[in-house]
Amino acid sequence: MAELELQKRLAADIKNAGVSRVRIPPEYIDEVAGALTREEIKRLIKDGKIVILSTRGNSRGRVKERRRSRKRKGEGRKTGSKKGRKGARTGRKEEWIARIRKIRKYLKWLRDHEVIDSRTYRTLYIKAKGGTFKNLNDVKTVLKQMGKLKE
Repeated sequence: MAELELQKRLAADIKNAGVSRVRIPPEYIDEVAGALTREEIKRLIKDGKIVILSTRGNSRGRVKERRRSRKRKGEGRKTGSKKGRKGARTGRKEEWIARIRKIRKYLKWLRDHEVIDSRTYRTLYIKAKGGTFKNLNDVKTVLKQMGKLKE
């Protein structure tokens, strides 16, 4: 059997692979043995007479399954595990919706329980819509300044 160390080394060098990944099928051994230049080796690789095996890696299947089961249990969801910017998990619009609903519900409660009159309700409602209030506590502070709520 012909020694094909040179051809294997050249093929590995051309394809940026290790020599152990270079395979030469037995039916092409004589043809490959005659190739001595890089150009000839390139042509043989292109023709499929020298085969470069794909890289072998570790299977990620078991890791993926373990991660999936942990996710189902709700593990790994705390602050240290979160990636991405602040708005990656809850968008600005969702935050706005939650905030405005809370403020509007509170204003309606105050109006229905006659803590504020309908005119005050309307002005505060429009201010809330315009984004004047940062949160519900902000609304309460304004109401205290107006004298509508007790300290």
